[in-house]
Amino acid sequence: MTEQTAYPLPAFYFRVKFATTGDSADTAFQEVSGIGGQIDTEEITEGGENRFVHRLPKAVKYSNLVLKRGIADINSELVKWCLKVFAHGLDRGITPMTIMVELLDSNGQPARSWSFVNAWPVSWQVEAFSASKNEVAIEKLEFSYQYMSRES
Repeated sequence: MTEQTAYPLPAFYFRVKFATTGDSADTAFQEVSGIGGQIDTEEITEGGENRFVHRLPKAVKYSNLVLKRGIADINSELVKWCLKVFAHGLDRGITPMTIMVELLDSNGQPARSWSFVNAWPVSWQVEAFSASKNEVAIEKLEFSYQYMSRES
């Protein structure tokens, strides 16, 4: 029995890659969430027969990919990309990129991976500061994307 089938994969050993930043120091995140999708449906009531409502598929809708980490250095390529998007708004075109999230096995090799194609930042927030807590200052980055695929 291989390691991948013997035990469930832990959720704490993962890696995030950005297609165009190329900076491995810029890929450490505390939390990844929002991996998923759903199919919207439309309800059609059958004429003359009130007992039946048909639910038909419409389109696939993906939730935003959310990444959390300690506040990064201003020289980070990812920070520069986000600042460029938010500073110029819609005056200039947004350059999307592919984001890859990899869940790693105990040898540090990808056991599962997801690719988020044509992603761009839609939200960038710094979580609240509090003098009563002893925690790292966290920034939360949220990305929309064209589609997601699970890689083998």
